[in-house]
Amino acid sequence: MKLLETTVKNNVLESMTKILDTNRAQLLEANKRDLDAFQKEDQAMYDRLILNDQKIDGMIIAINEVKAQEDPVNRVISDKKLANGLIVTNKTIPFGTIMIIYESRPDVTVEAAVLAFKSNNKILLKGGKEAIFSNKILVDFWHKALLENKVTSDYIKLLQMDRAETQSFLKNPTEQLDLVVPRGGERLIDFVKEHAKCAVLISGRGNNFLYIDESADWDKTLAVIIDAKTAKISACNALDKILINKNIPNFERKLAALQTILKQRSVTIFVDNEIHKVLSEEVLITENAIWHEEFLALKCCIGAVNHLEEAIDVINTYSGGHSASIMTTKDANAADFMQQVDCAAVYKNASTRFTDGGQLGVGAELAISTDKLHHRGPLGLKKLVTNKYYIYGEGHVRN
Repeated sequence: MKLLETTVKNNVLESMTKILDTNRAQLLEANKRDLDAFQKEDQAMYDRLILNDQKIDGMIIAINEVKAQEDPVNRVISDKKLANGLIVTNKTIPFGTIMIIYESRPDVTVEAAVLAFKSNNKILLKGGKEAIFSNKILVDFWHKALLENKVTSDYIKLLQMDRAETQSFLKNPTEQLDLVVPRGGERLIDFVKEHAKCAVLISGRGNNFLYIDESADWDKTLAVIIDAKTAKISACNALDKILINKNIPNFERKLAALQTILKQRSVTIFVDNEIHKVLSEEVLITENAIWHEEFLALKCCIGAVNHLEEAIDVINTYSGGHSASIMTTKDANAADFMQQVDCAAVYKNASTRFTDGGQLGVGAELAISTDKLHHRGPLGLKKLVTNKYYIYGEGHVRN
């Protein structure tokens, strides 16, 4: 797509905020149609599907934050004049066409589009059928904002495809496709990786861990666990697994206290053999596969470890590479944990719920990338570009 002036892009974003604000009732009515059609068999998905005035306000804030950010396109990364006289300039450029595949959350239709458009990419939105009415009207809003500013609506497109059609499109795209972002569970990610012919950026499962070191401040630990596990179970940054050092003072009493706060909040607890000796009424883990699982529900596993190194090994074996936290008063233990745990975000004495573009100062995000190339963590505006070398010569030849 042709590079647009920053002013033009920002004018489109300004139009979109006004359209969203003045057409709230229309959007909420469309969302109600989606909610009425949903069978509520998946509570986490249902929660993500819901729109209200607060979420619309959040969409508007996200757009305004992106609007305020520096245009990431056509920025000089390096500029050199070589000994042979060649001038070599490396600049940021758009990816081209990005396809995002996601379920349930209509706010992604806004966040993904605003990021792609400000970074001068075309975006293909493949939302789930459960949010079809919400997504259709949001894309209509985007098209209105584009056309108001004499910009082609081709920049933002909603794809309505079933699984077979999506597979066919990934294998043989009917238009240019430069990057695919599957934002969902492992089945979706595996499906896209198997069929896509272009680059795939993985927004992987959460399955986040928290390790309670023997020196942890217990009151702070309980507060962090309550927030991380129960504040928003449908979020990919929610807590699923808790590891506790067996050498922590008052081990059994603290386990009982942890059990109590989780039970008070209706959390189902699964325990390993060591924890089961203390919390004998809880569900004993018999298959290690559960340690790989992202719950997106009021469930958690509690396991005992002998030392920090064992906790790190367990996390690196089973986590989704998303987020992990250590509760400790020992700086050296925190440093070892944060250096050795292989996750996109690692925490000392804090909830995993902060793994979010807005919370980490990135602004709106396309996804939380668990890839190591080309970016890891919140995929914000600055990371939706690639680069190109511009070489200027005067008839130079390489002898």
